[in-house]
Amino acid sequence: MPSHEAGWAHADGALKGPSWLREPTDSNALVDHLWSTTAHKVDGVLEVGGVLLTDLVAEHGSPAYVLDEADFRARAAAFRDAFSSYDVFYAGKAFLCTAIARWVEQEGLNLDVCSGGELSVAERAAFPPARIGFHGNNKSEDELRRAVALGVGRIIVDSFDEIDRLVAVTAELGATTRVMVRVTAGVEAHTHEYIATAHEDQKFGFSITSGDAFEAVLRVQDAPGLELLGLHSHIGSQIFDSSGFEVAARRVLALQAQISEEIGVTLPEMDLGGGFGIAYTTQDDPSDAAQLATEMSKIVEHECRALGIPEPRLSIEPGRAIVGPAMCTVYEVGTVKRVALDGGANRTYVSVDGGMSDNIRTALYDADYSCTLASRRSAAGPVLVRVVGKHCEAGDIVVKDEFLPADVAPGDLVAVPGTGAYCRSMASNYNHLTRPPVIAVRDGLARVVVRRESIEDLLATDVGAVDG
Repeated sequence: MPSHEAGWAHADGALKGPSWLREPTDSNALVDHLWSTTAHKVDGVLEVGGVLLTDLVAEHGSPAYVLDEADFRARAAAFRDAFSSYDVFYAGKAFLCTAIARWVEQEGLNLDVCSGGELSVAERAAFPPARIGFHGNNKSEDELRRAVALGVGRIIVDSFDEIDRLVAVTAELGATTRVMVRVTAGVEAHTHEYIATAHEDQKFGFSITSGDAFEAVLRVQDAPGLELLGLHSHIGSQIFDSSGFEVAARRVLALQAQISEEIGVTLPEMDLGGGFGIAYTTQDDPSDAAQLATEMSKIVEHECRALGIPEPRLSIEPGRAIVGPAMCTVYEVGTVKRVALDGGANRTYVSVDGGMSDNIRTALYDADYSCTLASRRSAAGPVLVRVVGKHCEAGDIVVKDEFLPADVAPGDLVAVPGTGAYCRSMASNYNHLTRPPVIAVRDGLARVVVRRESIEDLLATDVGAVDG
């Protein structure tokens, strides 16, 4: 390829990537706001929590999720302190393990779970049941029975069938459980359609517009064994624009005013959900916890004043915003391939030893990620690459477009930031790959909090006869 004074990416026939992606002046440098707070480079080697990733991979192998404990705790504390008048629930679906549940409890947050399995993790971590909220659009009778028996603090009901089911369970156990009604506010959040959850045509919640939400409130209010706590609204995930929360809060509070006027019930609480975005690439500009608290509190205060109703106690459910930036994934490069494309262009493919089995988000949501060379300093200039996995899928892409040093080669380590949310929690065994471990790092120490799966783990569930 002909050289160009402005760099490789400007030469004829080169791919330039998306418009927001800029060629770096130093291909070794980190974009600090994409990484956890303790991440930095030591002579070109990425260090997180005082642990060099070359040392971590030498001991634990790759791929591996690297969890910055200090960063996680700091982000949890930031939400706790900024939303001090709220109840803050960590959304366990983003990523949950026993260690995470214990950190959440130690930092003074509550815990949101959405399955019997997540509830089991909370129970194993001895998380106080009264500080657990139980989500889910299709909770089984067994899951509800267990939640009521444990004494979880709130169950967020999502359908009339669930209300009937929960009434039967509480009658059977002779118990009373606190309930929130999840409502659909009809808000089109500015995010991917698969993670937008407040528009009408989707599976979650009771529609305010159709009247189902009001009917659900009436049924819960009249049901024996159910204590109506309030309304719950969640508009989606990876959201940067507070206007969606403003519209949702206005509609939910209007319903709250209607409930007060027509049935004489003042609901004590309201949950505004989560979905706060994080920076995956330089195009993302998220708000911090303090800014979010200011904006959301003003919205609720203004709407309650306009409606003439008392402000309910508020709760939120950050997940991604706490764990997302606290984790990165480290891979080893296996092959580097330059592919000629139409029109004289070409693309450099860097294949790593993981892929869509440890991070499905790029394939599922068309998500963007960044990456860096993590194992050495390079003197080479930047080259635009596509980082791909080892699975038998053309869509097995980890990072669609990013600049790495032009001498990236097999055996190098590449690290991807922002993988704490929905990567390990959505991981699979596609192509019978084993899921990577989660290694927590802090103050120069690394400890396994979720071990790497083994081939024996995979075969343990395969009960077919091996010899006929």
